[in-house]
Amino acid sequence: MMQELGLERFSSDLTPPSQTSSTSLSIDEEESPEAKIRRLISEHPVIIFSRSSCCMCHVMKRLLTTIGVVPTVIELDDHEVSSLPVALEEEYSSGGSVVGPLPAVFIGRECVGGLESLVGLHLSGHLVPKLVLVGALWV
Repeated sequence: MMQELGLERFSSDLTPPSQTSSTSLSIDEEESPEAKIRRLISEHPVIIFSRSSCCMCHVMKRLLTTIGVVPTVIELDDHEVSSLPVALEEEYSSGGSVVGPLPAVFIGRECVGGLESLVGLHLSGHLVPKLVLVGALWV
């Protein structure tokens, strides 16, 4: 009867693609913290680097999700935190914010900075167009 209605039976061992697809956040044991950070920035249009239980990161996530963006959040260990400014300061600080204390948000591979910079970008009206430009938000 199900086949008459055009419905096919699916095996019970199948899971939705969202649960079986591999995540790009996999960590290669041979990958240095600097290389891992660069890879993550290149793979995600909006990414926040933070320490565990950072209240400013929570505010950043809240602002972005209110706008309609779900950022990728990476919590770094102490040795990785020390690698962030060294690895990325010259490469990603395009005359704007320098990668400094965490949390640090990157939009379209460009370092926006911390919470103050993100809120400033939002209040000036430049955040939404930037998110649309990098494909993180559709309006």
